[in-house]
Amino acid sequence: MRPLINRSPLPGMALSAGITLTLLSLVVLLPIGALLLRGANAGLPTLWTEVNTPRIWGALYLSFRLSFIAALINLVFGVALAWVLVRYRFPGRRLLDAAVDLPFALPTAVAGIALTALYAPNGAFGSIARDLGFKIAYTQWGILIALIFVGLPFVTRTVQPVVEEIEREVEEASATLGATRAYTLRRVVLPMLTPAALTGFALSLARAVGEYGSVIFIAGNIPLKTEIAPLLIVIKLEEFNYTGATAIGIAMLLISFAMLLLINAIQVFSRRRIGYV
Repeated sequence: MRPLINRSPLPGMALSAGITLTLLSLVVLLPIGALLLRGANAGLPTLWTEVNTPRIWGALYLSFRLSFIAALINLVFGVALAWVLVRYRFPGRRLLDAAVDLPFALPTAVAGIALTALYAPNGAFGSIARDLGFKIAYTQWGILIALIFVGLPFVTRTVQPVVEEIEREVEEASATLGATRAYTLRRVVLPMLTPAALTGFALSLARAVGEYGSVIFIAGNIPLKTEIAPLLIVIKLEEFNYTGATAIGIAMLLISFAMLLLINAIQVFSRRRIGYV
């Protein structure tokens, strides 16, 4: 006679699922729900009126454009860094491997101050740029550097375990079949790294879009030029304009959701393509 309840073979499944769903609700679902509820109470016309200004559209465009560029740069160099850290042995490798986690441990305000000190016109790197005739700090270049700094570890740490699992025999087998190193990289290695790389890209993009502390010190915060969307939310809150802050938050949420949905669709396509190969 079959039992009425099919018990899971994993011990503690119900308890772990309950804890996971509770934390997910407290940390993710409830804040997003509260934001959407406040936006619903304000009404769509009011939210559109708050968002539909040149200053807010400029800040949104700046934040997402630079975040996307920074994530693309991190995607390329993060994968390359993960490959180098796993496949090569050289002096200082452990130190470099530990330094990758520095943006995780460093407070964002400290990172912003340090980057500003380095790239300001009188800083170590900023003075070189000044002599060459351009400026880094208090421009969009400074914002881009800050976003690259905070987002690089996400790609490297996501791809690194996958590189460790790729056996060298796979590359050697490809070479014995007559494939060049470029062909092996393109048709053998990169398809295996693509899902993890896209996950790291999504994490880096999400971190860059919401980054505040490390950017405001080096950005200059000039409206329509170097003002980011998270700063506008803080300004609205300080002005007690909660409807305006809600409108910007919902706009960022919708744009971020659309971008992450597209990235996940690409991930699914890449996994299916690997399965067919």
